[in-house]
Amino acid sequence: MEVKPFKALRYNAQVVGNVGNCIAPPYDVIDAEQQDALYRKSDYNIVRVTRGKTAPSDDGQENQYTRAASYLTKWMQEEALKEDAKESVYGYVQDFEIDGTAFQRLTFIALGKLEDFGKTVKPHEQIFAKPMLDRLNLKKATAARFGLVFMMYEDPQNVADAIIQKAATQEPLVDFTDEQDVRHRLFAIENDEEIQAIVTMMRDKSCIIADGHHRYTTGLTYSRESGNPAAAYQMLAFTNLLQKGLVVLATHRLVGGIANFEPDAFLTQLKEAFDVRSFEFVNGPEAEEQARKDMLAAMRKLHEQENENAFGIYMASGAFHVAVLRDKQRMDAAGATMSAAWKSLDVSILQKLVLEGMLQIGEDKMGDPDYVQYVKDRPNAIHEMIDAVDAGRKQIAFFTNPVKMQQLVKVTDAGERMPQKSTYFYPKMYTGLTIQKL
Repeated sequence: MEVKPFKALRYNAQVVGNVGNCIAPPYDVIDAEQQDALYRKSDYNIVRVTRGKTAPSDDGQENQYTRAASYLTKWMQEEALKEDAKESVYGYVQDFEIDGTAFQRLTFIALGKLEDFGKTVKPHEQIFAKPMLDRLNLKKATAARFGLVFMMYEDPQNVADAIIQKAATQEPLVDFTDEQDVRHRLFAIENDEEIQAIVTMMRDKSCIIADGHHRYTTGLTYSRESGNPAAAYQMLAFTNLLQKGLVVLATHRLVGGIANFEPDAFLTQLKEAFDVRSFEFVNGPEAEEQARKDMLAAMRKLHEQENENAFGIYMASGAFHVAVLRDKQRMDAAGATMSAAWKSLDVSILQKLVLEGMLQIGEDKMGDPDYVQYVKDRPNAIHEMIDAVDAGRKQIAFFTNPVKMQQLVKVTDAGERMPQKSTYFYPKMYTGLTIQKL
């Protein structure tokens, strides 16, 4: 893939104060409550641009996109956002913990030449149309790119990783810790020889999009429609998929809106193709908590040690369940045109055989939160899903294991995409560290 350095537009601490207060998570994980919190955090927080508030009076002349453009122009005039003097590649280091284990993910940010999906750039999951239109409207209004598209490449020689680690011994451009205790640091890689080493290393690499499919796709569309030569290159974040800091977590499913749903009837139907193990509880919260832990432990063992397709289920019926696909020929019929790698994914099995096949949730409803809500495996996520089912807001909670990295690579090598929201790369890459102004 062709990559090159660039002069990023970045927050100027002399104007905005604490730059960490101006950075935000990706637009698509920010809910209304967090949006309000980010608005309060700083008058310069990037959320005003990437996920600006809407108003009932919004129309074609005044809306969140026109306001985003106004903020960007104003901040540049005030030099709250200032372009770097030298073209650089930027090292992005994230330090975090999961269950007491420390990880560090090394990434470099550069401009990458946009290419249609194929041998060089491979998407790994399906996307929804509505977010694409939203991102395209923002690009048209601002002529800028804000969020990072997370790209994975493979380099056993660790060329860029070594350069990033060297840069990380210097004073960071940005250093802040987010609400999940993830430390984010940004460094400038300005040495011409080091930049050339990264450019040369990437020249014959293909990349898998880990996160940011909507942003990349709208980048392609905007490049074609705008006629701006600079738009042919997009700000991308590249991570070596061989490093230990590349962590994939699960994305669970909360399901509702099913007419005349009966848990017992659903289990009976499920058992036609799945072996179902139940973890019942009758003696209060402690017994329920133990049943939940037993379900998750059984899921992990089946996934990690026995290489089985398994997912967990909760329906507020006094038990947790683990379903393991027994009749694998059903996937041959449901995914007749797909590869063996795609048909072996837990999320493919859950979507084709259960959500679509048994619950009759069609493709048009997969992106509708009234029917399917996608829940990232963050702290308390599973408890919150259980609460939603207990309260009657949803009917079924499906708990999934994370996709294995080798599964992801096999599916993309086959030229296929996983179902929507199959993966959760943790932690998220934050928005506002670098901005590409076209």
